[in-house]
Amino acid sequence: MRVAFAGTPEFAVPVLQALADSRHRLVGILTQPDRPKGRGRQVHASPVKLAAGPGVPVIQPMSLKAPADWETLRAWQPDVLVVVAYGLILPQPVLELPPLGCINVHASLLPRWRGAAPIERALLAGDRETGLTIMQMDAGLDTGPILLQQSVPIDPADTGGSLRDRLAERSGPLLLQALAALACGTLSARPQPAEGVTYARKLEKREALIEWHRPAVEIERQIRALRPRATAETVRIDPQSGAEDRLLVHRARLVTEVDEDAATPGCILQTASHHQHGYIRVQCGHGSLDLLTLQRPGGSPQCAGVFASGQRRLQPQMRLGRAH
Repeated sequence: MRVAFAGTPEFAVPVLQALADSRHRLVGILTQPDRPKGRGRQVHASPVKLAAGPGVPVIQPMSLKAPADWETLRAWQPDVLVVVAYGLILPQPVLELPPLGCINVHASLLPRWRGAAPIERALLAGDRETGLTIMQMDAGLDTGPILLQQSVPIDPADTGGSLRDRLAERSGPLLLQALAALACGTLSARPQPAEGVTYARKLEKREALIEWHRPAVEIERQIRALRPRATAETVRIDPQSGAEDRLLVHRARLVTEVDEDAATPGCILQTASHHQHGYIRVQCGHGSLDLLTLQRPGGSPQCAGVFASGQRRLQPQMRLGRAH
């Protein structure tokens, strides 16, 4: 088949590579425009643009709202348009342009976690499994009928990054399986069930802030789910001056035993300054959490033992986080 591709982030690259290596003809790629990133605000191309092979045309429209934006896609004459985390809404004329329509690879078991951040939301919710859905796109937000699905278990140690990598690795083969069945006419779409719909709204900056009155199990999920896109953070309150010192938290573990005489949430209960096995134990709303890897802004991530023994050390009776 003649296949056009629309995608932008790293997650989309394995599907692009699978298409490029397949017997299908990759006729063109849509990706978002180059944009400034990082502290230097240098302009960077998207991962999909960087992964595009020689001889494959790449276009980067600012939007797809005007008919002029569709002309190149129409000239490619694709049988199908494969969409993976493209980031732009496809208007109805684009959805109807390829004879076999537009096929989307979504990182959840729809209808659970429709929307922008399905991987992180699955981790934050404590889901035990997620997966991939190949769906026929319609005008709604991830509401199209399902062509294929594959479930993927969530490991208790998964971060947003590790789960994203595992899903991306499986996305190419599943997409090719769907295209082969579509070409043969052996794959029929089924409507999404009305039950079990949830929405994975885009992550907001405020969600990185640790609220110590919440249960330890939820905070531990928060720390894992954000990595590596963002880092959970808190503040250290100086007991003498009341001054705040911002801290980033990269790794933590749940403490299995629960103290019935719990301290105030955010209070440091105990520390261990061993270089390899150090920790800083913090009271949460229910249960406690051992912080294992921390970072001060502008510095490098360090094991908790350094923070437990350094000049500006964190020690018992100190408090983390602002009063709730």
